Amino acid sequence: MKYYLVYSQLSQQADSAHEIHDVMCANAMANLGYETILTYPDNPSSDLDLGSLFSPFNLQKPQPFFVEFYDVQDQLNILPLFIPNLIRKGINRFNLSSLVCKYYLPFHLKNKVNVVHTRNWNFAKAAVKNKILTIFERHYFADNKFEAEIVNDPYFRVCITQSELTRQSMIEAGIPSEKVIWLDNGFNQNFLERQPKDALNWREQLLKKNRKKLVVYSGALYPFKGVDLLIDVAKLLPNIQFSVTGGTEEQVKHYQELAQSKGVENIDFLGWIVPRSRLISLFQAADILAHPHLSGKSANFTNPVKFFQYLASGTPLVTTEIPPLMSFKKTIPMAVWCPPDQPSSFAESIEKALELYPRKTTGYTENIEYAKGFSWEKRAEKIIKYLPELTTL
Repeated sequence: MKYYLVYSQLSQQADSAHEIHDVMCANAMANLGYETILTYPDNPSSDLDLGSLFSPFNLQKPQPFFVEFYDVQDQLNILPLFIPNLIRKGINRFNLSSLVCKYYLPFHLKNKVNVVHTRNWNFAKAAVKNKILTIFERHYFADNKFEAEIVNDPYFRVCITQSELTRQSMIEAGIPSEKVIWLDNGFNQNFLERQPKDALNWREQLLKKNRKKLVVYSGALYPFKGVDLLIDVAKLLPNIQFSVTGGTEEQVKHYQELAQSKGVENIDFLGWIVPRSRLISLFQAADILAHPHLSGKSANFTNPVKFFQYLASGTPLVTTEIPPLMSFKKTIPMAVWCPPDQPSSFAESIEKALELYPRKTTGYTENIEYAKGFSWEKRAEKIIKYLPELTTL
């Protein structure tokens, strides 16, 4: 048996959307019935497990914390690669991937996998050189030219980006145009489950001071995500409750203090929600889901996972007009769009959405049905088209 292998460098830190993306790619392939492994350099608690260094191919099922943190299903196998702390401390994160490429890949993985899927260029190059079919994902603009002998090799099957602008950047950096595509991200199909009782519990917990409407934002708390703007929006709408999930403890504290300094009392910062599956009922609890991304360079390549989770929840959304999402503007049934960077416009859009789309316990089926085309499994099916060998292996 040979495996579809997804390689990542998991830190298991809650603010890494790209790591969540890697896990979901592997989880989706496993859900489609392909024997799939998610592998990553492990952070061991002890240096004594030398057996794992010399005989590392010991597949595992994810531990409960991993399942709760990433919300994965039962079909996925994981393969933590043992890196002794003594070695780990002596090299940086990038050299760590070189160690994996030069030792684990050729000697312990090569003969057990038929496909490698990764965002790590070092690992992608090594896979091609070892004659393994390779799917490479690049979510940012290219910094340098890609090696022609790698990207033109038949084992280098496709480079996946998340926007047309990023795709063009890859072509300009040397990848043949027929080998570069862009795909939207997806959502875990668990988000289609209706959880009305848990949603009601969230509303009872979050709605304060007789406020009747709840707006929810979920995701990383970086400035370009529009969190500062959302605080200003909340100040303009004092009778609406805002709840924000995500962020490190330091980021949460920063935004709590910022809101307090601006005299905004109707916005809460909840931190990361674990188990991640609790987001399902939280999204269903909201009257409106907010996507307040700012303009700028990052807006040209971002393709947020939360956007598709929002859709699957059936809750109406208010979203800013950024390039990677503009193809959805005329097709999403229950959404209000507005220009970025303008708190007043975003506030007006929330009021408009509340008027047009009153909350439904069952969610808006139009958004739910629309979302079904954007699950991680649907994304994986598009990738498989570049791997006709998988039908016979």
